[in-house]
Amino acid sequence: MNMRKRLTAELFGTFWLVFGGCGSAVLAAAFPTLGIGFVGVALAFGLTVLTMAYAVGHISGGHFNPAVTLGLYAGGRVPAKDVVPYIAAQFIGGIAAGAVLYFIASGKPGFDASAGFASNGYGEHSPGGYSLQAAIVAEFVLTAFFLIVIHGATDRRAPAGFGPLAIGLALTLIHLISIPVTNTSVNPARSTGVALFQGGWAIQQLWLFWLVPLIGGAAGGLVYRHLLDSKD
Repeated sequence: MNMRKRLTAELFGTFWLVFGGCGSAVLAAAFPTLGIGFVGVALAFGLTVLTMAYAVGHISGGHFNPAVTLGLYAGGRVPAKDVVPYIAAQFIGGIAAGAVLYFIASGKPGFDASAGFASNGYGEHSPGGYSLQAAIVAEFVLTAFFLIVIHGATDRRAPAGFGPLAIGLALTLIHLISIPVTNTSVNPARSTGVALFQGGWAIQQLWLFWLVPLIGGAAGGLVYRHLLDSKD
């Protein structure tokens, strides 16, 4: 598959992840009287990955996340030449999704992106008031385990055709655990796509949601490659 098609698939997939996941948080999580809540948002993020992995995963591999791309490189699944172009396409897709979501959300009277706009945060900007240290540990551990699941679910020894289901459910579980801690990133493109439109504290705290998921993703890839993978 040529690079242009692969990058287009990554852009569309990341757009869908950010628009679907963050859109559910911004537009539906606390809808008047009855919203979908944390569980609904967690499920929405899982469904975005599941659906796009089946839709375009055969084209690009279905990363939709710079931490996943780096983790797959660390795990020996992706060549070095693909890493930067994939990450660039993912960031473009995430920012485009944030722009479309901002346009839709601003159509409601009283909308204020500075109130949060599904951005990730720690300390006073954590949904549950969790500390910087708690946010770092949560994002590192959850991203690392996400990469272990991805490597295992797409291993040649794994049951064929079920990888996207396992990966989507893993992302749902990750959100169920960590929405109260950081609003769940594990994905720098997801964090950037909405932080730019929040425009204040989310940009100031964005460093964590770039740095820690990338390190966690690489760690997960290395763990699978050296401790769990088998060439037998």
